[in-house]
Amino acid sequence: MPTPARTLIRGIRVFDGDRVLERADVLVEGDRIAAHDPARPVDVEIDGTGRTLLPGLIDAHTHTFDGSLAAALRHGVTTELDMFCLPANLRRQRALAAERDDVADLRSSGVLATAPGGHPSPLMALMADAFGDAVGPFDTISRPEEAADFVAARLREGSDYLKIVIDDGSTAGARLPALGARTAAALVTAARDAGLRTIAHAATATEAATALTAGVDGLAHAWWAGGPGAPPTEELAAQAADQGVFVVSTLTYAEASGAGRPDRAEYATHVVAALAAAGTPLLAGTDATPFAPLHGEAMHRELELLTSAGLTPTQALHAATSATARHFGLHDRGRIAPGLRADLLLVEGDPTRDITAIGDITDVWRRGVRQVR
Repeated sequence: MPTPARTLIRGIRVFDGDRVLERADVLVEGDRIAAHDPARPVDVEIDGTGRTLLPGLIDAHTHTFDGSLAAALRHGVTTELDMFCLPANLRRQRALAAERDDVADLRSSGVLATAPGGHPSPLMALMADAFGDAVGPFDTISRPEEAADFVAARLREGSDYLKIVIDDGSTAGARLPALGARTAAALVTAARDAGLRTIAHAATATEAATALTAGVDGLAHAWWAGGPGAPPTEELAAQAADQGVFVVSTLTYAEASGAGRPDRAEYATHVVAALAAAGTPLLAGTDATPFAPLHGEAMHRELELLTSAGLTPTQALHAATSATARHFGLHDRGRIAPGLRADLLLVEGDPTRDITAIGDITDVWRRGVRQVR
């Protein structure tokens, strides 16, 4: 890869991850954002007139396979947070992200916690022939007493956080084994003792309530159905806000998976609106796969759907940058400030007013390296 140059982006509108600066100069030096000293020469100067500079986008829910990280970066997603990756595939993707700057960076849950035969086991069986070592047999958990050993195995594999599946398959028209409340709570305790955040996959409001009672740090989806004895959406949103639990939006997934089921996307959109109204931290994520939603481009659609749910463009961009970085402990990215990683996205127009401008990409930098477009 080419050696990063001292690059000055002059007179640019900046969304720094939290607020908008209508005109600023931003210097990229090596792999970092640096304070600009006008007395020092630069190697490259870029005119920012009519453009907006943002932190590289962070997709808070993906499933990473060969080719995924390159596709993400082409669309300005500089970090992916993978939510299920088997050990051999994870080692390969981690090595790629560490060695090359023309792919997105990666964090991963590694192997998720689910019951034997539980979600997503049926999907993995269907994909086995096409994806080799990226799918196949994986560890499961049956009882609370197994939680500490399960978490210890994830630590040995290099998991960055723990994903817990609480899903009985009902929203997919199936009946699957699912983790019980006691096992979910035991996993949360074991993960916390090991210093790992916990993120729960819950498809219904009933399952989301179980996850909140277990004490998870976040929900991997805005749930898209009610469920037996489900609490009202607004009540559940208020509980999540009170507990400081973040929710990854995945409206693009609800849209893509709800072919012939528009009620699923409508329900999830209502949930996101209620979460926003309650002050629940929202993170932008897509549940991108090799099929649909697609890595990278799905994030642009996610931002549009977040604004359709009532977020302002700046709130949606916050959910795709500094909010996700903060809740996942990625303290070196997600904002534009001296000393942070130069993971940057330059677009024509102003996505802080018109979110669709996020797709009009001029340049992407990953770890200070300007990508060839």
